[in-house]
Amino acid sequence: MEIRKKVQAGTMQSSDLMVFLEPAAELSIAIESTVKRQFEHLIRQRIEAVLARFEVTSGAVRVTDRGALDYAIEARLEAALQRAMED
Repeated sequence: MEIRKKVQAGTMQSSDLMVFLEPAAELSIAIESTVKRQFEHLIRQRIEAVLARFEVTSGAVRVTDRGALDYAIEARLEAALQRAMED
């Protein structure tokens, strides 16, 4: 899958996150989180799993997390990916 345009999904409320996607030559993932020290590796794993499921090979992914649970990370990223695929 190709990220075709700059999009975002989510909110900055507590226990939620914002996902920002934009086209790029290579795949990169940047994570900002209030719980980064404890959970960055788990957040990254969840993001990578969703990207693999959608077969994303390039694009810039930026996540600003406010303590979101796994299901919220997946849902926000999936919503952003669907928006990024639209023409």
